[in-house]
Amino acid sequence: MCHDHWKPYYKYDCTLALCNAHHLRELTRAWEQDNQNWAEKLIKLLEEINRAVNGAGGKLAAHDSKKYCQRYREILKEAEQESPPPDEATRKGKRGRLKRTRSRNLLGRLQNFEEDTLRFMDNEIVSFTNNLGENDIKMTKVQQKISGCFRSEEGAQFFCRIRSYISSCRKQDIASTTALAFLFKGDVPDSMH
Repeated sequence: MCHDHWKPYYKYDCTLALCNAHHLRELTRAWEQDNQNWAEKLIKLLEEINRAVNGAGGKLAAHDSKKYCQRYREILKEAEQESPPPDEATRKGKRGRLKRTRSRNLLGRLQNFEEDTLRFMDNEIVSFTNNLGENDIKMTKVQQKISGCFRSEEGAQFFCRIRSYISSCRKQDIASTTALAFLFKGDVPDSMH
């Protein structure tokens, strides 16, 4: 399951991967707003790895994967200098955890969950992002925002069936208009037989 690091997902008994589209957004914020140079370097590295994985057919050779892991760790080691943890000496009687910057929290997650972040390199069924899954849910949420609700359960079921069909066709590189033309002819695309 590819997700955005919502902690409850870690209770599921399955292989987990972290969505790198979320990481890219957070890294861009760290670079642009917090002036974290390591974030820009990691953005470029993650994008390079994604291109390499796509070029290799969905999975990297073991030696390539090790090289990218090493580069990833080097950038995060550099990040330790640029975004150090909070100083314990500043605590002065305060209780609880010390406040960390958003960039520091991101760095900690990238360090502690390296395997989940880079799982897309070594497992061909793991994608770089969970954007396809989020896009599938988005239209239902948009419909709810516009209409407020479905008027009947039957209407909700029709909506979901149509969205599911269009989404499945898009994932098979069939344009929505072509998919709908097939539907109105009472036919289905060849890839869906």
